[in-house]
Amino acid sequence: MRICVYAGSNPGTNPAYGEAAEELGRLMAERGIGLVYGGGRTGLMGRIADSVLAAGGTVTGIIPQFLMDKEVGHQGLQDLRIVSTMHERKALMAELSDGFIALPGGIGTLEELFEVWTWAQLGRHDKPCGLLNAAGFYDGLAGFLDHVAGERFMQPKHRAMLIVRDGAAGILDAFAAYQPPAVEKWLDKART
Repeated sequence: MRICVYAGSNPGTNPAYGEAAEELGRLMAERGIGLVYGGGRTGLMGRIADSVLAAGGTVTGIIPQFLMDKEVGHQGLQDLRIVSTMHERKALMAELSDGFIALPGGIGTLEELFEVWTWAQLGRHDKPCGLLNAAGFYDGLAGFLDHVAGERFMQPKHRAMLIVRDGAAGILDAFAAYQPPAVEKWLDKART
């Protein structure tokens, strides 16, 4: 089993974010779960990769050439794949992974997670998607997503597809127990 982890290429301001990345990496390795991630050596990306490696786990990094050219690729990985575009990167990460977790990060982290979550909603895969809500980082986003469902722009079951947990053990346990809902595109025909 392999889980794709999206994470910031910066460390953020709260030390709890890096601690969460390290705990997730350690637990993944202990549970025999390989890491697939964006291939970087900086920020939370580097912290989770280093944590998995230190605990004896396997790491696959996928990075576009233009980022390798900026010398941000992690050179200590067992498997570092260099691709041409961001689109190739995301497609390969999705193909190689059995689930997707976002650690704290910026718009790239959110965009990557939202894309795979959308694919799950549309029935393109049945893999779990989740937010590791380290130090409450995703509290505002989770509340907003509840609002989106409450305003009927998303079915509650599709909102529930995005697992939100405060700790690494909790999110890995939820992934292990994940049962995807039956999905179909939801159009509120009574209101169109």
